[in-house]
Amino acid sequence: MTSYVALGSSFAAGPGIDPILVPGCARSGRNYAQLAAGRLGYDLVDVSSGGATIDDVLTRPQALLAGGTVPPQVQAVGPDADLVTVTVGGNDVDYLLTLLRCSARADPEGVPLPARAFFGTPIDLAAVHAALAVLPDRLAQLVGEVRRRAPRARVVLVDYLTVVPDQATPAFPMNEEHRLLCADVGRRLEAATAAAAREAGAELVTASAASRDHAVGSAEPWVTGWVFGDLLGGGVAPYHPNAAGMRAVADLLVEQLSAHPAR
Repeated sequence: MTSYVALGSSFAAGPGIDPILVPGCARSGRNYAQLAAGRLGYDLVDVSSGGATIDDVLTRPQALLAGGTVPPQVQAVGPDADLVTVTVGGNDVDYLLTLLRCSARADPEGVPLPARAFFGTPIDLAAVHAALAVLPDRLAQLVGEVRRRAPRARVVLVDYLTVVPDQATPAFPMNEEHRLLCADVGRRLEAATAAAAREAGAELVTASAASRDHAVGSAEPWVTGWVFGDLLGGGVAPYHPNAAGMRAVADLLVEQLSAHPAR
């Protein structure tokens, strides 16, 4: 049986999509890895975790919002792995945090009271730009470590679904300056992932491109809008993949694996 290890952040884990298997990691039993593995009959080890950065995947235990830690995700990759998928990098560049801070400025009442002070903190654009500049090399380093641990595995980078719509809506409260800023960060995250795949020789699934017409507030959105669930318990998080989005990414991954021979 094909051995599959799934690594990544919340866009891999699937907060708010029932059933939640590991609340502290917001890991769904119907995220794209779970869906693809089920369809293909693969033996899946899914260690994706909401809030994870590249360091949390590579080198350090991740501190969870609800308390406790989980080991570095790459420890789940062994020499017998046949497939490893990776969706990470957004937290390294504060993508979601920037989205949330910008929407919180437009609609502070929409933020749960305990989180208002945090989301009201300044946006550090210099730090965001600096992190984006080094992201391709960081992702390529991660691919290299996966290959060191699993020399025969297919390594597939799966980038982030498109979040930002062409204009603000009630589901996406934000002024135009901030909307353009967030759209730019999303595009640069997409470009960084593609650059890393080229640099490291990994395969690439472009969920971003496939979801251009499925951003927040579209007729058929693949991501959630400005809504907060129980974040500590794996509930719905704003601007994250919804069930339809995860099904779409699973379709893209299955297509990639089926249409292209193993390397």
